[in-house]
Amino acid sequence: MPPGISPARPAATPPGQNAFPAKHRANWVRLAIAIIVVVVVAAGALMTMRASARVNRVALAASAKPVTVVRGQITTFRRTQKYIGTLRPWVEAQVGPQFISVYVDTVLVRPGAIVKKGQVLATLDCRYARSSSRAVASTTRAIEARQRALAHESERIKSLLGGGFVSPNESEMKEAGSASEEAQLAAEQAKLMTQGLEVSDCIARAPFDGEIATRSIDPGAFVRPGTAIVSVVDRSTVRMTIDVPEIDEQATIPGSPVTVRVIPTGQTIAAKISRRSPSADFDTRTIHVEIDLANPQRDIPVNTTGEVEVSYGAARPSLAIPLDSADISGGKAAVFVLRDGVARKMTFRVQGERGGLLFVEPPLSGQPVVVVTEGRATLNDGDRVAAKDASPSVEKLASQEPG
Repeated sequence: MPPGISPARPAATPPGQNAFPAKHRANWVRLAIAIIVVVVVAAGALMTMRASARVNRVALAASAKPVTVVRGQITTFRRTQKYIGTLRPWVEAQVGPQFISVYVDTVLVRPGAIVKKGQVLATLDCRYARSSSRAVASTTRAIEARQRALAHESERIKSLLGGGFVSPNESEMKEAGSASEEAQLAAEQAKLMTQGLEVSDCIARAPFDGEIATRSIDPGAFVRPGTAIVSVVDRSTVRMTIDVPEIDEQATIPGSPVTVRVIPTGQTIAAKISRRSPSADFDTRTIHVEIDLANPQRDIPVNTTGEVEVSYGAARPSLAIPLDSADISGGKAAVFVLRDGVARKMTFRVQGERGGLLFVEPPLSGQPVVVVTEGRATLNDGDRVAAKDASPSVEKLASQEPG
């Protein structure tokens, strides 16, 4: 630059224009984009690492399966059977006409009435029977008079036969006539007895002390032989009747103790088997069994339902496990038993079941048995399990069961 000449100053930036050149703005844009890219890549890398950390790299077959287990309880077990039967009265009678067909005149009792033996329960309109009975009685008396006269005449003729005053033929005719009248008299007497039964049939009486159970006919109805007007029951003693399968014959030996539950009233009565039929029913192959229950208060309704529970056989050592822990087939139960964190499938012989418990023969080893209840449907023999113990529930059930 020549001396004496001062350098030129740059012209001032016109008002309204950006103080930074366009090149600087482009640099800032590229820097911002780079920062955003770095942030996105870092976030993606973090998410990938987190997802990889949550992946289960252990095979499902090798992982422990969650199950619920209970400890089996060593107890004793006696076979118990329950039967449903009928509570019958000691005696029961349907009272009505047996010989005649007539109209009912009066019915003097209603259900619930207490009656005594011989008490009149109903009367029938028996005017025709009474008149017929009187007619037969009169005929009988007439025949009886003729028979006596013929008998006396026959005796007199016999006395004249020795002197030759009468012929043997005449004597035999008189004797035959007397015998004929005697036979006719016997026939009329039998007819009179029949008429007497018809007349006595006109009054229905209680056959024994008891109570009126039903009233089937009202006055004015027409009844025939065999029609029941009222029924009478004696429930001072109630008969519990059951029909048991022939296979349970040993459970119903007369004298065996039983428990009877009266379903209508909820009563529980201790009793003994009173009698048993010596023959099974030909069609159903069941044996009829009866249990007598004293009922002096007459508070057990008859012809209702009862339940009989009987325990029999000797008490045997048993292992009690929940009923839902086993698959029962025939007389065997398959269960999963816990051994060192592994489920093992085992089979036990079934003794019986009661109250949600299954009773099986205990193992000879005497070791505690822990069985799987919930989750066993997904198990195979040898699977590892993570067990949750629920033993107090089965312990409570086992403690409530009778030995």
